[in-house]
Amino acid sequence: MALRQTGILDRDLTLDEVLEKFPEFPRLVAIKIDAQRRGVRYSDRALTVFNPQIHQVRGAALFGSRDDQLTPLPESLLLRDGTTLLTDPTPAELNPYVVDYLGDKLVLLDGDKVIEEVEYWPKPSFYDKLTSKGKPMEFVVTARPQRLQIMPSSYCHFWENDNGCKYCDIVNHLKHQRTGLGVHPRLNPQEVGEVVGEALKQPGRYSSITLTAGSDTRGVEPFDEEVNYYIKLLQAIGQYFNTPKFPSQLIATAFNEKQLERLYNETGVMSYTADIEVLNERLFDWICPGKAEWIGYQEWKNRLVRAVGIFGKGNVNTGIVSGVELARPYGFTKEEDALKATLEEAEDLAEKGVSTVYMVWIPRPQSEFHDQHNASLEYYVRLATGLDSIRRKYSLGIDFDDYRRCGNHPDGDLSRIW
Repeated sequence: MALRQTGILDRDLTLDEVLEKFPEFPRLVAIKIDAQRRGVRYSDRALTVFNPQIHQVRGAALFGSRDDQLTPLPESLLLRDGTTLLTDPTPAELNPYVVDYLGDKLVLLDGDKVIEEVEYWPKPSFYDKLTSKGKPMEFVVTARPQRLQIMPSSYCHFWENDNGCKYCDIVNHLKHQRTGLGVHPRLNPQEVGEVVGEALKQPGRYSSITLTAGSDTRGVEPFDEEVNYYIKLLQAIGQYFNTPKFPSQLIATAFNEKQLERLYNETGVMSYTADIEVLNERLFDWICPGKAEWIGYQEWKNRLVRAVGIFGKGNVNTGIVSGVELARPYGFTKEEDALKATLEEAEDLAEKGVSTVYMVWIPRPQSEFHDQHNASLEYYVRLATGLDSIRRKYSLGIDFDDYRRCGNHPDGDLSRIW
């Protein structure tokens, strides 16, 4: 069976059929992809063993979820090999996997079939504490099982003239969270440092720190204000480390060389990511009009390459929202064509020292692409294999974005297996 053609109602291959077709592909990684692709729903039985005192509750986030709710459900799941799953609570009519509690085990179900055992994320020790200004620490810094996640600004200035990325709901979700959770759109650097210092008191829990936020176009040069803000934040965090550099990743706009040098020289940040979102110039211009307006596709790529000269090989990458290249009406109509084009562009970047990782596209209710569908499981499996092969060909590591430190990139999970 060929890869899916957009608009044609050929049945997607099931999980078992994909694993039969690609027997060397790790089963748990395929499950991770499919759980991200389809989402999950929690049964009443599963929620009886969810304990907010020991398990992490879904809280503040940069983006919304498929159920468009702020219900205090489990944050997400772990697989038996320690693989981090980042999943969205998803309405039943969208055919998600079901998390259920059967025979004293928490499991992932597809229909009546048990697919795999899972666990809830453990709650961080700092979540119940307050900052010196009285703010709940869980609203300042969030956590993945082995990573501290800082979202210092939940506003993106590309939205000011309706040029936000079409798959994205960051500003709409900010409005939702401000009403429902009281989340502030911009964090105080002092408080961020304070919470990181408290989080680090839990021994052995965290292996890295990541900062990511919306773009800020303001400044003498475009994005200077964003750079200044990140410098203040990283310097506040750096006070809690004894070394000039600390395990960290900045996911931000594609900055110019002068801005990147400031970030590297004035802070302890070790790695840099600027997400290009889609590896095709025509689709980039359509899907990411703000990025196209302020920087442009070719210049975005050029800035990534220049960053390698500052941060070093293996410390620079870009992320793509995989599947948006198939979005209607202007995307690729065949998954085979989308796969070929994406891998060719990823290899072009790899030749110059830039890694590419992918995130499974989740059509979010408050985004412009809310009524669309992501790609087939087979597509994501082949893309993961292709990106991993490219990184191996060019000896590019992604230690700062692997299965432990991030968990959002299925292709990154392959780096420890093959």
